[in-house]
Amino acid sequence: MSEISTLGLAGAGVIGAGWAARALYHGLNVVVFDPSPEAQDKLKQAVLTAWPSITDLNGDKEFPADNLSFTTDLKQMVQAAQWIQESAPEREDLKISLFADIDEIADPEVIIASSSSGFLPSSLQSKCRHPERVIIGHPFNPVYLLPLVEIVAGKKTSYDSMERAVQFYTSIGMHALKLPNEIEGYVCDRLQEALWREALHIVNKGAGSTADIDDSIIYSAGLRWAFMGPFMTYHLAGGEGGMAHFLSQFDPELELPWTDLGFPKWSDELEQKLISGCEAQAAGKTYQQWEAKRNAVLVDIIKVLEKHGIGAGTV
Repeated sequence: MSEISTLGLAGAGVIGAGWAARALYHGLNVVVFDPSPEAQDKLKQAVLTAWPSITDLNGDKEFPADNLSFTTDLKQMVQAAQWIQESAPEREDLKISLFADIDEIADPEVIIASSSSGFLPSSLQSKCRHPERVIIGHPFNPVYLLPLVEIVAGKKTSYDSMERAVQFYTSIGMHALKLPNEIEGYVCDRLQEALWREALHIVNKGAGSTADIDDSIIYSAGLRWAFMGPFMTYHLAGGEGGMAHFLSQFDPELELPWTDLGFPKWSDELEQKLISGCEAQAAGKTYQQWEAKRNAVLVDIIKVLEKHGIGAGTV
């Protein structure tokens, strides 16, 4: 694989700006396409907001303003890029059309990756003349701090494209999780969705507020999940007998009504409970204040994990 020096981004929203910040820190030139001229100022501000957190985590580095450019011309971005990351709004028809347009312009050797949160890559590559170079490269917000990227192949994606994706994302400080088969929602979003649906049921039944649910994770499972996933957590819960002993104790509970999953019938009342609950939790702080707090905490957690050589601290 030839070395990637210029990353092309389609979409200048939260995820696109996150990709830009990460790539700039790792020495790449970044060309961002967005059809809205107003997106340019928001993009630059978002990257500048991210920069202190990135440098706090990874080491001081001057912001390379000259390496970031913006265009409303898709062709200009595509022709300049050696790797293209799409982060357009999460609408499948829009992404399929955008991929077809990019595919018509881009050199056949250029990988086209989508930041989609759940669409099948086989659908996104369906209108492309070169579907073998289309993949999913799903990051997590904030992209410039969280290292996971889920890499998913479509039915026509080549083995070489997947291997190149692992190399590229690793080169910009990410943990590349290559899925063996495509599935809607991939891995992490399916897990998050299950937790989200159960949380909706709890609020809907009046069994807990949004703050209660957040606290239940913040003060318990969330602390473990920062470095140990559900399987290893339960393996240790089994004591010396590990997972085998854990299953012998808790497998029968799978038959108990401990989850609802699905999702409750949506109502104005449930929607208002969620909105008012979260607004109360926000306690009058602005989005920017919460973003700064989130970033500072994530940096400290990752540094602690680095000290112990585990989880996100190994990236």
